[in-house]
Amino acid sequence: MGADGEGADEAGWDVEPGDEIAPVVEAVGRQVKLRREAAGMRVPEFGEAIGYGEDLIRKVERGVRIPRPEFLDKVDEVLGAGGLVSAMKKDLEKARYPKKVRELAKLEARAVELQLYSNHNLHGLLQTEEYARALLGTWRPTYSPDDLERLLSARMARKSIYGRSPAPELSFVQEEVTLTRPIGGTMVLRRQLEHLLEVSELPYVEFQVMPTSRADHPGTVGLIEVLKFGDGSALGRTDGQFGGRPVSDPRHLRVLELRYGIIRARALTPEESRAFIEQALGET
Repeated sequence: MGADGEGADEAGWDVEPGDEIAPVVEAVGRQVKLRREAAGMRVPEFGEAIGYGEDLIRKVERGVRIPRPEFLDKVDEVLGAGGLVSAMKKDLEKARYPKKVRELAKLEARAVELQLYSNHNLHGLLQTEEYARALLGTWRPTYSPDDLERLLSARMARKSIYGRSPAPELSFVQEEVTLTRPIGGTMVLRRQLEHLLEVSELPYVEFQVMPTSRADHPGTVGLIEVLKFGDGSALGRTDGQFGGRPVSDPRHLRVLELRYGIIRARALTPEESRAFIEQALGET
């Protein structure tokens, strides 16, 4: 995209409306401007020195553009900031991820139990990096290289949920087709299936496969996600109802849990599911 367009460019990404990270981005922008002015450099001169356009610099200084790490490193170098500008990269680390992904990751980090049914693609928490890259590459309109890397990094960062202590209880049910569609090619799929076997052996993970032959379950409505939190509250979402928006009303959650319970009962057991993956590996 061009310098004046929305999304990514060589300087970074636009701050999304209502984003809670905006004050941090604004603070970083003020620091860049103050240091530039203290060095007696005007924007055109500064842009030439660091190799970025004037429009981009002004947006960063106004706090409407999230600068990339290399941008801050160059600013630090040119202004002789002794690492103080580069150190702000840590403050902006989470800001590099899209707002929706950050909000989802925050919810997943709080959850003590997750119930996840996917009927079209492997759930993001199950994807390997190369599989996720290939999958995101199929979306249309296509992502720019920078946007693709941003989304991929955000998806991989969510997988830190596996390192939590105590770990949350994770229940996945995946439709058979999501395990056989060769996203990224045969070798990418093989490594993805091997990864699923590793994940399925974790003591806090229940992984089940729903065979295509089993049509008598409510998963035809679409994706189902239910996140339960330590205070007894919960949040759920499904493609086919409530406008696809997250819901917390107990009546709506009861509907989703009813559907998910039936889906789990109709699916292969965890032991049968591991055997299914091993067979799929042998045939891939």
